[in-house]
Amino acid sequence: MISRMIQLSEYAVTVEFGDTIDLPTNELVLTFTGAVDQAGIPGLVEVVPTYRSATVYFDARLTDAITVMKDLRALTATTTSAPSRPPITHTIPVWYGGSAGPDLADVARQAGLTPLEAGALHASVTYRVFMLGFSPGFPYLGPVPARIATPRLPTPRRQVAAGSVGIAGTQTGIYPQASPGGWRIIGRTPVLLFSLHRPKPFLLAPGDQVRFVPIEEEVFKELSGDQA
Repeated sequence: MISRMIQLSEYAVTVEFGDTIDLPTNELVLTFTGAVDQAGIPGLVEVVPTYRSATVYFDARLTDAITVMKDLRALTATTTSAPSRPPITHTIPVWYGGSAGPDLADVARQAGLTPLEAGALHASVTYRVFMLGFSPGFPYLGPVPARIATPRLPTPRRQVAAGSVGIAGTQTGIYPQASPGGWRIIGRTPVLLFSLHRPKPFLLAPGDQVRFVPIEEEVFKELSGDQA
């Protein structure tokens, strides 16, 4: 159950459920997040889940940290590790290697694989969306097969293309927008993960599942409209 509760500021409280990255802990986080959303806590602004904790933001003009923490303790007493909702599985096409995946060859070499084999291994498992963060819609997915788990780059790139798929340790993720980044880039997807023009701007949500499907460069260009 709850590990500890921390007051971050006059308008935020963090509830921790453990110190490891694993499915049971993350399910506790997401179940608790859903309970907070439905609880009608006065002054609630937003609850943001991570791998093993959730931060609750509130309007300090309407309530205070002591009152919010009391309400949250009551909720955690009834929070279980039951799935917060049925998982949605998303199939995401990825062009592995080439100019889309400049780090795939290094990842493959460290694993004793060919780039083709490393890409296939990355796409061979179903990933869990543990959390969103870093930039709007960026999904932290895992776990990556141990053989291709690779540390971040020693020096981050100043610019990573939108749709880039990367590896950082046992995590994999997708850059929704072009931005700096230090993950090992192994491929790129034409799928748009974040758009303010959609009713739901974020394609993925914590608790969802992701399956990657390898595609060729020509298919990537056709799907993305990029004929450069």
